Amino acid sequence: MKFAHSAGALALLLALGSSAYADSGKTILWVQPLRDHPVHKLMQAGFLNKCKELGYTCEVVGNPSASTWDVPATLPLAEAALASKKFDAVAVYTPDPAIYPFIGKISGEGLPVVTWHMVPEEGTVKGLLATTAENVTEAGTNAGVAMGEKLGGKGTVAVTQSGSNVTENEMAASFKKALNDKYPDIKILDVQYEGVEPGAARAKAVGILQANPDVTGAFSTTGYGPMTWSGAKRATGRDLVIISMDYTRQNLDLVKSGDVYGLVAQPLYEEGAKAAELAGEAAEGKKLAYVNTLPAKVITASDLDPYYKILDSAGQ
Repeated sequence: MKFAHSAGALALLLALGSSAYADSGKTILWVQPLRDHPVHKLMQAGFLNKCKELGYTCEVVGNPSASTWDVPATLPLAEAALASKKFDAVAVYTPDPAIYPFIGKISGEGLPVVTWHMVPEEGTVKGLLATTAENVTEAGTNAGVAMGEKLGGKGTVAVTQSGSNVTENEMAASFKKALNDKYPDIKILDVQYEGVEPGAARAKAVGILQANPDVTGAFSTTGYGPMTWSGAKRATGRDLVIISMDYTRQNLDLVKSGDVYGLVAQPLYEEGAKAAELAGEAAEGKKLAYVNTLPAKVITASDLDPYYKILDSAGQ
């Protein structure tokens, strides 16, 4: 994989929340509520690096928060950017159907639109041309197998999501199916929503543990899940096998320390880079495959070095 920025330069660009390169090639807008979430910033790093490599002018907009999901605050920022200059294509983050009408609107005005990380069923989002994402079913299955192996085929597992959306719903469902199929003696609790605010998420996890003294494992489909469940583990003094998502530095550190067992290495940086490529191809009028799949595996303490290197190269 090629990384085009120095770490310091990329860190500065991400701190500013948007980036514009020298006016050459195509101009692409990236729209992402919850812009400053560490997982989202890693996606943006892939996007911005690929833009630089391809000679595109690229800009990132979204409500400037790491913990508050806010589509209504994001859309005026996107509209202002679109009014300020001519864009050739737009990449829009789509876990929330509230943003679908915006996609329909701008696509109706002639702008090609792609997304990443989420895979809305083809044809359900008017104007959406393509998406790039992990194979969510495969990733959830891998997590389920890893959990069952670590627990030795017995125990009780709690499952949490940030909320209901296509990707997390499928991740949790495939995790549960893998456990049911291969480790039928493991009990799986019903999914609960932890949200995206760290304090509230940890309180939710603590409540689950207090209400279920038999829980020995926890799986979260969110990038904050490692902090959520390791915090609950420390607060309650419980011994838990934790598997969650995403190779942010704080999450890798939790695996390195032993607080978290494993992470689904969602291809976050890679998704951002692929979204830039898809947006450029869409701007050229090329016919795109609707789903463009990237691999994801479960990583544990022995697998961390390549992911620390990715973060170093991305300035994170």
